[in-house]
Amino acid sequence: MDNFDDLYYVSRLISGYLKDDLSDNEKLELENWLDANPANRAQFERMIAENKLQSDFSAFGGADKASAWKRIVKETGYRKSKKSFSYYRVAAAASIILGLTIGAYSLLHKKPAPQIAQNQTHEILPGGNKAILTLANGNQISLTDAKNGKLAVQGNTAISKTSAGQVVYQAAPSGTGNPQSEIAYNTVSTPRGGQYHLTLADGTNVWLNAASSIKYPIAFTGNDRQVEITGEAYFEVVHNAAQPFKVAVNGQTVEDIGTHFNINAYSDEPAIKTTLLEGAVKVSTAKQNGVTLVPGQQAQVIAGKFPSKINVVVVDADETVAWKNGLTSFDNADIYELMRQVGRWYDVKVLYEGDIPQKHFTGAVSRSAKLSDLLKILELSDIHFKVEGKTITVMP
Repeated sequence: MDNFDDLYYVSRLISGYLKDDLSDNEKLELENWLDANPANRAQFERMIAENKLQSDFSAFGGADKASAWKRIVKETGYRKSKKSFSYYRVAAAASIILGLTIGAYSLLHKKPAPQIAQNQTHEILPGGNKAILTLANGNQISLTDAKNGKLAVQGNTAISKTSAGQVVYQAAPSGTGNPQSEIAYNTVSTPRGGQYHLTLADGTNVWLNAASSIKYPIAFTGNDRQVEITGEAYFEVVHNAAQPFKVAVNGQTVEDIGTHFNINAYSDEPAIKTTLLEGAVKVSTAKQNGVTLVPGQQAQVIAGKFPSKINVVVVDADETVAWKNGLTSFDNADIYELMRQVGRWYDVKVLYEGDIPQKHFTGAVSRSAKLSDLLKILELSDIHFKVEGKTITVMP
């Protein structure tokens, strides 16, 4: 059964079993694997007993990966309400699925779950709501520490922090503003291990991921509404055809056409990715006229490459914004892509040592999970980690 050397092969067989979709030959192969070791059958039976979303194990190793993810998020309420669904139900379901893939691999090779090498006494906790607001006059306000209520008044705009930990820009009450002749800009920046939600003066909502920033006017005037970002941000734009909303990011422009969209433009990622969830956007570069996306499409521009060609691909848009909804998610990601996410969210430095196995990971875990819990799951794939202070060394 040489095919079992494939990390996902056993998972595919179990997936087919759960969907009653195995050929006679595949059924025989699965039965042979179960009979090969009592531990295999015990693990298989435990998976069946614990899993309440059995048909969705097809998220691994098959062509139905996107549809399986959509079934998971649908059955857990992931898409029913952007504000009220249970992140933890989604994370739990996705974590079970992740465990199936790496668990089957571990059993196949008959290796016990390893222990993470740690030379520290403190636990590395996940990130949270952390950001710095820089006002037009250069003054900085720690949004992490600021009390709820009014933070400042600039021009005719009042800036407040809500009880939900969100910054909101609104027109100042009559008689309390300070009219300005020039447009004033503010910046909200998140550190590694931080995220933040703000509402701009036009009502547009913006969520910043870790190590990201947005520069924006305190009030929108003129023919368009333009902001500038670094890192990653998710936008729910209040559409106004008479005053288009535009996002400038590293040499390209994303223009709203009534839209919910995500932009990933981290400097350590190989491409700038704009993903559309709702409505339409037009993505342009200095060298290429606008390409209009429809929901479920992603525009990819290779970072630092000029002229920058815009490539359009179909993706699972819900998974792309899982970070905004409380999940660390990865779809067939190699260890380097995965650890870039981990490094930003847990504010750790990642080093690599030796010949790292070429593994790929698909799944999601709650962003509230402790780092050690996440690494324990990943270590089942025969990749190991040494944690020293705020540095993780990835090893074979």
